[in-house]
Amino acid sequence: MKTILVTGGAGFIGSNFVEHIFHAHMDWKIIVIDALTYAANIENIPEEIRNSERFEFWYGDINNVDLVSDLVKRSDMVVHLAAETHVARSLYTQREFFVTDVLGTQSVVNAVLKHSDRIERFIHISTSEVYGTALREPMDEEHPLNPTTPYAGAKAGADRLVYSYITAFDIPGVIIRPFNNYGPRQHLEKVIPRFITSCILGEPLTIHGDGSARRDWIYVKDTAKAIELALMVPLERIKGEVINIGTGRSLSVMEIAEKILKHFNKEKEGNLEYILDRFGQVQNHISSTEKAERLLGFKASTNFDEGLKETVEWYRNNKSIWQKQIPLRKVPVRLRDGRVVWY
Repeated sequence: MKTILVTGGAGFIGSNFVEHIFHAHMDWKIIVIDALTYAANIENIPEEIRNSERFEFWYGDINNVDLVSDLVKRSDMVVHLAAETHVARSLYTQREFFVTDVLGTQSVVNAVLKHSDRIERFIHISTSEVYGTALREPMDEEHPLNPTTPYAGAKAGADRLVYSYITAFDIPGVIIRPFNNYGPRQHLEKVIPRFITSCILGEPLTIHGDGSARRDWIYVKDTAKAIELALMVPLERIKGEVINIGTGRSLSVMEIAEKILKHFNKEKEGNLEYILDRFGQVQNHISSTEKAERLLGFKASTNFDEGLKETVEWYRNNKSIWQKQIPLRKVPVRLRDGRVVWY
């Protein structure tokens, strides 16, 4: 029986990955460590999994070096997802992003080094935000890193920190850079669940700027499959590699809003509210999929409309879970001229 440690396993991508791997590998044991911050919820992990003998949960911070080391020591593989992830929140409270995303990553990767005789594979989940706005499209893994927010800067630091451990200490590491994920269980601070729940609550959809910013949107269950493949393909094929995970297609925020309004039979007029564009905004993001296809054999299989339909249905049917997040949807950000805008 293999044992896999998932940091941040009660979060959005983490819980979807845990669910996927639990059913895909019946002979694997799963250990999750999660600090259960505002963006995580133990209920994100289905009860069937929480009650299983193949599952073990630890409430803890990845900066608890001794705890992380103990858990890594008992594992064969490590998938590191734990991070602060909200762009706007990083404009509001910057330091905790570096504490968690950089120092926390150092705790995890150093434990992997300490127990490298045991660890078969270490998957670090980075983000496409490290690239900044596209200088060329599609964005491949050689695109320059131009982070434009404290969140992106912290993740870029963690990304390169992991790479330094792979290079200097020869740990069996791989860096995954997912593009914009969406799907069930995502916190309401993110744009798609915020739009969906605003429709359910009868509120206007809040658009930053003119809504023209474009992203490559990938369904979270496809991302879970890509991470699984990174654990399964021969290590010599991907060790030390950086791999983008996306669809190769993009949609603007306005197009997303229109599609969600259509799901609720609402018109644009009277249901959109425009606010100042978020500073540090990334304007265009489209992933190259060539490397993921070549090294992992991965190609996203869920088209956006299918994924959006499933996502809308989840929020319609699980209000008891997400309604507790309503006060946390927006944070106050002070602009350079002293004004405060809620993003």
